[in-house]
Amino acid sequence: QAQLVESGGGLVQPGGSLRLSCEASGSGFNFLPMGWFRQAPGKQRELVAQITSGQNTYYLDSVKGRFTISRDNAKNQVYLQMNNLLPDDTAVYYCNTNPPMPRYWGQGTQVTVSS
Repeated sequence: QAQLVESGGGLVQPGGSLRLSCEASGSGFNFLPMGWFRQAPGKQRELVAQITSGQNTYYLDSVKGRFTISRDNAKNQVYLQMNNLLPDDTAVYYCNTNPPMPRYWGQGTQVTVSS
């Protein structure tokens, strides 16, 4: 059964860095646009970054210049490198296709930016 599993979150001080990983099992993900989404308490889930099968990328304005999305199709992995983290980046981060498919929402990985 195809699924996406996120990892790499944690507690980090403002200005710190984290690298999130999304492991895709099952076929087909390599040909689809993949996105990292986040949901902060009391807020709607939002798209943070997207990467197409052709490596074209999109970023939410508030993360441009700080976050980098990448993918390694040979390893069935999608990554999100997050630098210069801010308290407003605190959220649960999820990966999914974009547009997202409901059956692929996983548990996500918690990112907390706090001193």
